[in-house]
Amino acid sequence: MRVRTTSAAACAVLLAVTALAGCNRESTDDGAGGGKVGIDLPRSDSDFWNSYQNYVEKGVEEGEVKALPLTNSQNDIGKLVANVQTFTDQGAKAVVMAPQDTGAIAESLNMLNEKKIPVVSVDTRPDKGDIYMVVRADNKAYGTNACKYLGEQLKGKGKVVEFQGDLSSINGRDRSEAFKACMDKDFPGIKVFELATDWKGDVASAKLQATLAANPDINGIYMQAGGVFLQPTLALLEQKELLKPAGTPGHITIISNDGIPEEFDAIKAGKIDATISQPADLYAKYALYYAKAALDGKTFKEGPTDHDSNIIKIPNGFEDQLPSPLVTKDNVDDPKLWANQLEKKS
Repeated sequence: MRVRTTSAAACAVLLAVTALAGCNRESTDDGAGGGKVGIDLPRSDSDFWNSYQNYVEKGVEEGEVKALPLTNSQNDIGKLVANVQTFTDQGAKAVVMAPQDTGAIAESLNMLNEKKIPVVSVDTRPDKGDIYMVVRADNKAYGTNACKYLGEQLKGKGKVVEFQGDLSSINGRDRSEAFKACMDKDFPGIKVFELATDWKGDVASAKLQATLAANPDINGIYMQAGGVFLQPTLALLEQKELLKPAGTPGHITIISNDGIPEEFDAIKAGKIDATISQPADLYAKYALYYAKAALDGKTFKEGPTDHDSNIIKIPNGFEDQLPSPLVTKDNVDDPKLWANQLEKKS
């Protein structure tokens, strides 16, 4: 990891000038790195985010950081704003969040920046407002890789349904734009039905039912979030007797994003074909790592890291892009995948 730390001499000079200097973060004794961390969980209606929460709680219990009581904004930007204010009132010295509406959090980020409270954003990259570090996978790669997988499996022909995430979120935009660009360029023989869902499984199911009624020859589905789309999709396909094993006539090729145990089970059962594993364990691990690094006064720059990722410069900070492997029947039992580690612990 390329790290630059503030020198002791510099800290001494700054402290002599003003007691409010940033270096004095390390002078307190109320937690790792000199302060407590406010951590907001984004939602609890997704198996992926529930797994992330479990990893965060474990990291806090093991002393990775000292944390204020965790909050959950439940996919509500108003609650997130209120939770952030609570963190500042309680004396948080750093904040970890995962804003689901990446365009509406700028004012809170500006407020935190004015108070010199560094922010780590997990999975989503705020559109505006300074960020110490974004911990995220390459979401454009999600869309591109899903497109390539479906295009190759369908041999460039057919009809594909795409469950788009919330387009107010950079993740939904990145995945949707990359998927479309790839399909338009590499697989023009495939017709794509773009279904906006706001990350809601019931919305996806209702729109899929309507699309299937008008297009019974749908032969591919891209789910941008298996944690919310998997169960309602499989239930609907089973109800309509369209859930046929992979490799048999009439099978609808399905690729997802998340990498939760339920997706692995579906791959093994032949109900879906692939998923792209978002590293819930690494999201939590490095969210806490960068929160502590911020309190310790560490800085980072572009380039490869020592944990098989790559830090890039973004307009409002830096982003650590963690690896996210494609999972199919060929590697679904790989013990290195976080979902398989989770199953072992349960």
